[in-house]
Amino acid sequence: MAAAIRIVLIALGALLALGPAPARAQVKAQAPAAGLDLTVPGFWDPRRRPERPDLTRITQIRFLTENDYPPFDFPGPDGNPAGFNVDLARMICEQLNVKCTIQARRFDTLIAALGDNHGDAIIASLSPSPALRERVDFSDPYYRSPARFAALRESKLDDVAPERLEGKKIAVVAGTAHEAYAKTFFTEAETKPYPTAEAAREALRRAEVDLLFGDGIQLGFWLNGTDSGNCCEFRGGPYTESRYFGEGVGIAVRRGNDTLRQGLNWALFGLWEKGRFTDLWLRYFPISPF
Repeated sequence: MAAAIRIVLIALGALLALGPAPARAQVKAQAPAAGLDLTVPGFWDPRRRPERPDLTRITQIRFLTENDYPPFDFPGPDGNPAGFNVDLARMICEQLNVKCTIQARRFDTLIAALGDNHGDAIIASLSPSPALRERVDFSDPYYRSPARFAALRESKLDDVAPERLEGKKIAVVAGTAHEAYAKTFFTEAETKPYPTAEAAREALRRAEVDLLFGDGIQLGFWLNGTDSGNCCEFRGGPYTESRYFGEGVGIAVRRGNDTLRQGLNWALFGLWEKGRFTDLWLRYFPISPF
């Protein structure tokens, strides 16, 4: 069955590469026999193929990544870096046919390490911001993290439109964009802030709240793991308002390193076009946050 699904996804990737699609469109792949609805983020428009750069100027890439942000970056069983970002970095190097090293560091040291020439690129789920753009340049985005609602499986709250949630309790993590968004757009509901994501999730598990509103990728990881106890599922969404949830995640390079930035863009497009990005995404996110 897994092989059949893989064939469907690869074929879908090939079709998308041939036909027009809106920029940054999502890809929805159906596998009817398995009863699955698989949605993968897509940031690439086949009508806007990146120009192939002079790859002779890229002989190796020293990637820097975070040391503890699963499922994107974490120590593998052998102690070496592992995770979605790490696997994507290796695939980029294969696409560019260059040597690749990956070094894991604390997140708060990555920008300085890049500036001190300890690496060539940061692949660590960095979202561009005005402050960061003054220090580094970014590749095209390769994913974004939407906001999602989660509810107990037995909950009858199928419609999470603002007008339907009057008097309902929504758990959020205090001080986050998700709290700000809920308070701005779901004014008839009671927004209940919690100090950590774990505390907010536990509040939902114990039915202390009606809904949990948070980062879709981290929620999907939780829903698919053992910690949730299969208690809950997504409802509504996704919510991708860039003013609250960012423009997407890219790979950072030193300011002015256009050769590497353009090479990364070309490689990312090629991996998506061949269906390899889709395959990688579904390996890490069987419960899609989109």
